Amino acid sequence: MLILFRKEEVTKLIKQTISSKKSIGLVPTMGSLHKGHLSLIKQAIDNNDIVWVSIFINPTQFSNPADLERYPKNLEKDIDLIKSISDKINVFSPNEKEMYDGMPKLKIYDFKNLDVELEGKFRRNHFNGVATIVSKLLNLFKADDVYFGEKDYQQTQIIRQLLKIEKINANIIICPTVREKNGLAFSSRNNLLSNSEREESSIIFKSLTLLKKNFNSLKLELIKKSIIKSIQKNNKFKVEYFEIADSETLQIHKKINPKKSYRAFICVSVNEVRLIDNLLLN
Repeated sequence: MLILFRKEEVTKLIKQTISSKKSIGLVPTMGSLHKGHLSLIKQAIDNNDIVWVSIFINPTQFSNPADLERYPKNLEKDIDLIKSISDKINVFSPNEKEMYDGMPKLKIYDFKNLDVELEGKFRRNHFNGVATIVSKLLNLFKADDVYFGEKDYQQTQIIRQLLKIEKINANIIICPTVREKNGLAFSSRNNLLSNSEREESSIIFKSLTLLKKNFNSLKLELIKKSIIKSIQKNNKFKVEYFEIADSETLQIHKKINPKKSYRAFICVSVNEVRLIDNLLLN
């Protein structure tokens, strides 16, 4: 296992990899790794000759400085987790100055309204920050494949658009959401919950599955409102959004066209810890 902190070192190795005609898989993370990340890494190992995991808490994708400050971090633990899968995985963990060549600077993109609703509505410039760092990483690693989880579905659609905008020749591989036993999607933010909050948060996935079960109902909006009311009976829970959107355009729909594909998207703040999830409905 190689653990590198400087882009210059990475560039030398990538040149060698490309000249030896080996494929490169990249798993971009912000650390605080969990089973969801590990599933991405395992998929990359299956698909690629060389696998890199980047660990970098990217400041430009946080609209709230307090959220950035409280984001969990433990590089040593993350490296141990990666080693538990394979000691042949390479890790890149730069500091802000190294990654951004000085002060972090945001690039503004036109994502064709993919960033307007859902997370984009509540986190100003979040996806510009994500795209800025992913673009930097893909240009550094020259990856054949880049791996993301379905839990962050809106992000995956943004990255698809980014690849077109920047003309980056990489495949985006979307891996299924990995869940805890109670259905809660694995997230680094889960570590900020108490044991009881973690258990109570099972209602998030239950709400998505209930909506899916009733997707063909004529009273879909009423069912949605009823679910939101049920979640917010717990005074620690606040629903930021619970929406049905077109799987491709991410535009929110009140009326359903049976010829189109839809997903339900939800964000619940549990004692100010934001938990997101989504589910394909049809």
